[in-house]
Amino acid sequence: MTAKPWHVLPLLLATIVAADAQAAEARPRAREAGVAIGTLPTGPRNAITDVAGVGVGHATLAGGTRFNTGVTVIVPHPRNAYRERVPAAIVVGNGFGKLAGITQVQELGELETPVFLTGTLSTWKVADAAVDWLLRQPGMDKVRSINPVVGETNDGYLSDIRARPLTPELVEKALAGISFGDVEEGAVGAGAGTVAFGWKGGIGTSSRRLAGGDGGYTVGVLVQSNFGGELTIAGVPVWKQLPDPGEYARSTTAPPSTGDGSIMMVVATDAPLDAHQLQRLAKRALVGLARTGSVMSNGSGDYVIAFSTAPENLRNPDAPVQPARSLAGEAMSPLFQAAAEATEEAIVNSMFRARTVHGHRGTAAALPLEPVLEALDRAGARTRPAP
Repeated sequence: MTAKPWHVLPLLLATIVAADAQAAEARPRAREAGVAIGTLPTGPRNAITDVAGVGVGHATLAGGTRFNTGVTVIVPHPRNAYRERVPAAIVVGNGFGKLAGITQVQELGELETPVFLTGTLSTWKVADAAVDWLLRQPGMDKVRSINPVVGETNDGYLSDIRARPLTPELVEKALAGISFGDVEEGAVGAGAGTVAFGWKGGIGTSSRRLAGGDGGYTVGVLVQSNFGGELTIAGVPVWKQLPDPGEYARSTTAPPSTGDGSIMMVVATDAPLDAHQLQRLAKRALVGLARTGSVMSNGSGDYVIAFSTAPENLRNPDAPVQPARSLAGEAMSPLFQAAAEATEEAIVNSMFRARTVHGHRGTAAALPLEPVLEALDRAGARTRPAP
């Protein structure tokens, strides 16, 4: 076994400690607690990885209370994304944020790298590490331009964001740990230091399965929640029943709950969509965001990255013709509903699964589930979980 460089060992140890802490404080997903969002059926994992080929990797940096940050990476398929590009689109709900790579995706309508998520001031460090890793992959020796897509939310309440602690090793750890099965949620990866509605936010995911088409299509969503508003779940204003987050966390500095913040939403589908149709689909993720109580305030960066994995639409950069097969008209409506429902549930999952984190400037308490579930019960918005 090759020895690790000395400066990497504390990072790896901190990551292992964080993973153990997350496992020790297991919390249910929304559906495990009897909260079903919308009416469409989910995929088997109820995750973005229900879209065949899509994978997710996390690397978390948690060192005492100073650092709670990390990287989350989403791949459209297990092969070289540069050599097999997928149609893609990016929609900006409110542009108070940093999204590296946005203009080329908007111009060309395709994604040529994995999607990376991280904390705000680490955006460029992650992009640099991603480019270095990508250029070292087989078949990339003659590449002279590459467009890494890196999104962010600000985790500066729970992590010393000015220290910019992320390293290339952490980025490569996320890439090496990509899973095409279950997706870890909550205070993990790029969600390690996020805050949503004054409570602990994080990574969440969900999916919807549609009948028909070529055997049916799947829409999957992954979010990095770090925004505010008036928390609403399944149409119920649960914020009215919740205690003050700062008092609940017994923190001297209350976490932000003004409505400012950010959210990154990644939408994947195996439906054959071109860039224009993906842009239409991405806009419906904002519907799901709004349903949770966000108004996309002035200080919020709200972005949606959508891509299609339909094999007939993959493009080799050396091919002179761009494949173009896409659904149209009324066939899009079920996909719109799927994107809205999956986004809403992914946000709820990000909070249900997140644990309490004691961080750099204070504590972000885990969303207290008991008053939330009681409010949903009173409104008749909850189905009891099966015994």
